[in-house]
Order: sequence, then structure tokens, then C-alpha cells
Amino acid sequence: MTEISDTFQDLRSNETALIAFLTVGDPLVTKTAEFAGALVEGGVDIIELGIPFSDPIADGPTIQNAVLRSLKGGCRPLDVFHVANTIREQNNIPLVAMTYYNPVFRIGLQRFLKLGRRAGVSGLIIPDLPPEESDDYRKSCASYGMDTIYLAAPSTEEARLKKIATASSGYLYLVSLYGVTGARNILSDDAVQLIKRCDNFLRDTIPFAVGFGISRAEQVKRIARAGADGVIVGSAFVNIICENAHNTRLASQKLGKLARSLKRATRD
Repeated sequence: MTEISDTFQDLRSNETALIAFLTVGDPLVTKTAEFAGALVEGGVDIIELGIPFSDPIADGPTIQNAVLRSLKGGCRPLDVFHVANTIREQNNIPLVAMTYYNPVFRIGLQRFLKLGRRAGVSGLIIPDLPPEESDDYRKSCASYGMDTIYLAAPSTEEARLKKIATASSGYLYLVSLYGVTGARNILSDDAVQLIKRCDNFLRDTIPFAVGFGISRAEQVKRIARAGADGVIVGSAFVNIICENAHNTRLASQKLGKLARSLKRATRD
């Protein structure tokens, strides 16, 4: 069992895990830990820390713009470890680093993992690294006690879904829609069907969490009732930071308020 697995195990009988995404360094590196603290106070169970990268191919305009703000503010990939360490000193919560493989390659896999584990990072998401090309990566992560979290989409066929789930640890990230990240007003029926598919043949093998496009309590409630173990919210939180970039205290208050609303929905 890992820290992430323990979190899902502790929550499973009563509520769905709420996972929040933040872009590290948006708008400043010194503010990310403050925002994370507000989310934890609001009830978030796991935080994904996005490492700024110049070509975020899986992300929509909201997170792309957050990445640009972060890079313009001087944030660099290695800063995520300083931020993670600060968050872990202040909050007992699992952290997942989310990045593309280029920054990992540039830093060096072993160095990246060593720095991440030392900073308290519990898992990694690398959207552009498929399971078929990641044997060495998974073995290295396992040696550092870090989970490898892969993504599956509504179009993923059952055989491949099982392969992705087998390669994953911590949780399986289910993409709720076709396309890129970004808050949507309506939850796609594809997301519900994907949850039901996973519930049929992955139940009790690995937790699965649903992300992309989720921003409202009613969407969270529907995902929880469909059987998901977790729900991932990113762009809705990032939008709050963008709209209140010049008043980070107000941003923190609004982040906590939204987190509380979403967390309540996981228990209804």
C-alpha cells in the first residue's frame, strides 16, 4: 500500500476523494503553497501539482494560460520540489506531480525521482508517456515508492483499459471527455459510461478518479453516484487564481469555498 492508496482506502466507505490540480508558480512560486493550504482546509484529499512546460498538449486554454503566467513569473521545473516540500511541511496530504516527459528527461529520471521523493511527492502523472514505452520508468518509480498514474479516455477499448490499469498504481485517471482540459457546464454522458465500464471489471483492483471538465457540485455528485472513487478538479480552481491574481488572499478564500462545496457533493 502507498500513501495514495491508503487515502482512497480510508475514504471509500463514506465518500469520494476530491483531487485538486494547481499549476505550480501561478502567478508566483511563493503563492502555490498558500493556495494548496486553502484547498486542504476546504476538504481536498490529494493535490496534483502541475509542472510548467512550454507545450502542454493535453491542456486547454485555462491551464495553458496558467502555465504562461507561471513561466513569465520565473517558475522552473525544479521549483516544484521546493513547493511540494513546503506543502508537506504544512499539510499532511498526498501530492502528485503532473508533467510531460520532456522536463523529466532534461532533469534525468533518477534525479527527478530522488528530488520528488525527498520533497514528499507520492506519485507521478506523465500524459505523453504510454505504458508500452515506460517499463524502466515504472520500475524506477517503484524503487522510490512512487505511484505511476496513467490516463484512460472514453474511447479506450476494454483490452487496452485493462493494460493501462495494470500499469497504474495509486489511481487510474479517467478522462471524462474527448478533447483537452477546461471547465464545462455539463458532464458528458461518456464520463458516466466510462465509470460504469470501469466499475464492472476494475472494482477492487485499483481506484479510479475522473477528471477533465469538472467544475460544479452537481457534476461531482453525479460522478460519485456513478461509482467513481475520486473526482479531479483543475480548471475551476485555476480560473479562481487567474481572476484574483492581484489579491491572493481573496483567491485563497474562494479556493477554500469552492473546495468545501465540491467536497460536500462527494458525501451526498
